[in-house]
Amino acid sequence: MRVSSAKNNAKAAKADILKSGKPWLLIAVIAVVAAGAAGGGAWLFASRSAAQQIEQEQAKARSKASRIPAPAQYFALEPPFVVNLAGAMAGPRYLQVEVQLMTRDPEALKNVEQHAPAIRAKLLMLFAQAQADALADRAGKEKLQAAALRDVKALMTAETGKPGVEQLLFTSFVMQ
Repeated sequence: MRVSSAKNNAKAAKADILKSGKPWLLIAVIAVVAAGAAGGGAWLFASRSAAQQIEQEQAKARSKASRIPAPAQYFALEPPFVVNLAGAMAGPRYLQVEVQLMTRDPEALKNVEQHAPAIRAKLLMLFAQAQADALADRAGKEKLQAAALRDVKALMTAETGKPGVEQLLFTSFVMQ
């Protein structure tokens, strides 16, 4: 009986160890599952954030690409304008100006080419009204340039419904 009571005692001890170890085992399993869930959630969040970040960078690149303007196209109004300047007290004064119009729209370039005679006439009248003293400094030249651009835009808007021209450039400016 002693052998069987020793076996019973060993079984009882074993059962006590298993029973007392199960809460630790259960805690360990819960901890591993919780750590796995936290890691999986972090991975999911990071992958979504990375995907969103890539998407945002692509959107920025697309918007930047859409902001790059079309190439500039120039139209030279040939031959150069030559006019007598108004208000010259010391004899006749002359102005020779070479003008180029800049646009980024191929259709507007065709319209500028079509209406070049009207543009030349309008600018010729404007340049002929200029005062020699007013064109002596840079500010006067820039003011004349702005007025010329305004007149060209007004003419193009009246003829085509769109200004079409972005800039008017003086590529040569000689006063005598």
